[in-house]
Amino acid sequence: MPYTTEEGGRLNNFAAEPKVYEAEPPSASEKRNYIILGVGAVLLIGGLLTVAVYASSNVGVS
Repeated sequence: MPYTTEEGGRLNNFAAEPKVYEAEPPSASEKRNYIILGVGAVLLIGGLLTVAVYASSNVGVS
């Protein structure tokens, strides 16, 4: 583990640095998958909101 000695003989430890790499842009199929997942998420949230509004508007109705 890399360390340095400071004044007074104290050791200062440093964490091992991870290797740095450049991210690659998403491919066409990854972009398509992101769009599909995004549409699915919007539909899910919209459905949940619809159910919540419908359930809250019928509270106490017999």
